[in-house]
Amino acid sequence: ERVLKMADGVLLLCDAFEGAMPQTRFVTQKALALGLKPIVVVNKVDKENCRPEEVYEQIFELFFNLEATEDQLDFPVIYGSSKQGWMSTDWKVPTTDIFALLDTVVATIPPAPINEGTLQMQITSLDYSSFVGRIAIGRVHRGTIKENQPITLIKRDGKMVKSRVKELYTFEGLGKIRTTEVGSGDICAVVGIDGFDIGDTIADFETPEQLPVISIDEPTMNMLFTINNSPFFGKEGKLVTSQRIKDRLMKEMEKNLALKVVETQGADSWLVYGRGILHLSVLIETMRREGYELQVGQPQVIVKEIDGKKCEPIETLIVDVPGDVAGKVIELVTQRKGELLIMEPKGDLQHLEFEIPARGIIGLRNNVLTATAGEAIMAHRFKAYEPWKGTIPGRLNGVLISMDKGMTTAYSIDKLQDRGRFFVDPGVDIYEGQILGEHIRDNDLVINIVKGKALTNMRASGTDDNTRIAPAIKFSLEECMEYIQADEYIEVTPQSIRLRKIFLTEQLRKANGSKN
Repeated sequence: ERVLKMADGVLLLCDAFEGAMPQTRFVTQKALALGLKPIVVVNKVDKENCRPEEVYEQIFELFFNLEATEDQLDFPVIYGSSKQGWMSTDWKVPTTDIFALLDTVVATIPPAPINEGTLQMQITSLDYSSFVGRIAIGRVHRGTIKENQPITLIKRDGKMVKSRVKELYTFEGLGKIRTTEVGSGDICAVVGIDGFDIGDTIADFETPEQLPVISIDEPTMNMLFTINNSPFFGKEGKLVTSQRIKDRLMKEMEKNLALKVVETQGADSWLVYGRGILHLSVLIETMRREGYELQVGQPQVIVKEIDGKKCEPIETLIVDVPGDVAGKVIELVTQRKGELLIMEPKGDLQHLEFEIPARGIIGLRNNVLTATAGEAIMAHRFKAYEPWKGTIPGRLNGVLISMDKGMTTAYSIDKLQDRGRFFVDPGVDIYEGQILGEHIRDNDLVINIVKGKALTNMRASGTDDNTRIAPAIKFSLEECMEYIQADEYIEVTPQSIRLRKIFLTEQLRKANGSKN
């Protein structure tokens, strides 16, 4: 939404088969509410099963439901294939370039408005330089801003701070160019202002006027972040200390407005609040790629009391699935307090729409993909807070837990395959308390898969070494976040994602009441 406030128009890109996805609806709603002019680009029309006309009708219906104006409903449509590098006004008539799209942008998107008057600029993003510190980025809403100009910084709460612009930059291509003056409608970067936050207004020194404060969607979920205290601590990551992790979380909170970090009673752990599993997983994955090593706990939904009633976040869930397994998906979702709203054919798939508590989505993806042999396409978005829907069953199966530290062997895994499905391959280093797989029963089972075959001087027939091991299940970070329970952690390092019990030894787990 902050970035949309700097735009004059939007391109809505959608698949010629899938059409508008749930996340498309959310961003489109924000863009239309800001009065931006849309251009619809239907991509992948080279697909065999594409349905561009139906997608166009779906987009028009979406805009209508989102209360678009008459001008916004009169949107141009461009068809094309980015893979083949062409765009056209008619999907049946391919071209050799994308000029049709560029010409439509020039003809449709209005020029930036020029507002005369005293300075008004809202800070919508920030940058950092080790030479000059924090840099404020935004679009000049009214007036002009100049180098060395005295200004007033208006905080979100209305507090005013006097300051001065030291340096001014505009954007050209992928870089910045220093300038002395920026006018209304242009985007610029301002150096020299201290203590600003995203959403603050840079205004005239003598007659400051505040722009409307950017509304921030409240978090719906939280997770425990803590330092990595596993036996493999420090082996794969460079940034591992609690101070490093804390500094990184605080830095993220400055530019990620929907994120909130709260310190816990322990010095080495923090509660991080976000907009959902995807929002939090992007942060974890970014930190992982930057060289951080940490552990995270099970996501917890934020419950509120509204008008004296206990309320929880409800999400709209959309599943596209082959018709012969649609019944399995409906059964899985309704078990988690989901309510089926729409069921209609979409090509050779069934299109299902549900309303489901956010709690119910945690762990659902893995079950749906298993039930549909990986053919389901799932997406969800936040709808609203509604009264508590009741108890939702958690993960039904227990896990297989390592009893020893060492390297896994094919011999041990082969002998234990009838106990469940494994998450690790042979020849991988593991430690005591690490989760190695999913048990076929509902209790946890402690196993030893580092034990090799006892060797004797008797000659073997040669068939003993021919172990037939099912491929290990590999979870993505989001799938791990949906899989774990309250007594488990995800260990995240630059090279690995491991699941583990919070208490590594069986003695500690029994003392603290884990299921076994």
